[in-house]
Amino acid sequence: MTLFRAILLFVLVCFTFSCKEYGIEIFIPNPDELGENTTTEAVIPGDFNFYPTSTTNVIYHRKGFSFSYSETHEQSEWVAYELTDKDMIATNYNRPYFNQDPIVTTASADWRNFKNSGYDRGHLCPAGDRKSSKELYDETFFTSNITPQIPSFNNGVWNRLEQKTRYWATKYNGLYVITGGVLKGELKTIGKEKVAVPNYFYKILMTKDHSKMIGFLVPHEPSKVPLYSFVVTVDEIEKLTGIDFFPELEDTIENRLEAEVSYKKWSF
Repeated sequence: MTLFRAILLFVLVCFTFSCKEYGIEIFIPNPDELGENTTTEAVIPGDFNFYPTSTTNVIYHRKGFSFSYSETHEQSEWVAYELTDKDMIATNYNRPYFNQDPIVTTASADWRNFKNSGYDRGHLCPAGDRKSSKELYDETFFTSNITPQIPSFNNGVWNRLEQKTRYWATKYNGLYVITGGVLKGELKTIGKEKVAVPNYFYKILMTKDHSKMIGFLVPHEPSKVPLYSFVVTVDEIEKLTGIDFFPELEDTIENRLEAEVSYKKWSF
């Protein structure tokens, strides 16, 4: 072992002990496998190990959620995160301004694309799902997490689904949540950067014990029909989007859960 690698290993070990105190997991590779130009990368904190695949091969990880960004559509094709009671504490943070996300190398859409467009800046990961800290709350206002939504859709059926998701997160002691717009087919665009307007939005939920999974495919239009009307198999959403949503699940479990289409199973 060279002196350089010995020093690097010492620093990484010290850093690991410090991070463990705060519940952060760090991956330390075998120093003998490190070349002189090799860099190490931290494992993403938390236990959400079921990130979807990406059709764009561009995935970013923020502290509060991960997302696959589509530069072609100027928005994320999915946002994924874990939702528990601690994320929904009662608080009244001041809403920040919408800003471009500095970690997106191609630059996420400018908020001005939405100005006078007739569309809301709709959250994929709702601000209400990230109230455990002001930092996580503010992250949801980066435009990498924003999509054009009709106001009566955003404040109506989509809000009802977000509220139901929070209810189930409490009932089932936490959920894995994946949300996005279907970025396929002929789509209307808004603004100078031609931000795509999805015709459908989806939300996929799985309990942390992997016993239940449910998928919702919601047309982008106002609706007062019950939420169960929008339940579809996750397999169907995968066919529409080209995304494998839980690739790390054992195949027999994945195949069974992704074929389920039962709202009633979640109600009892």
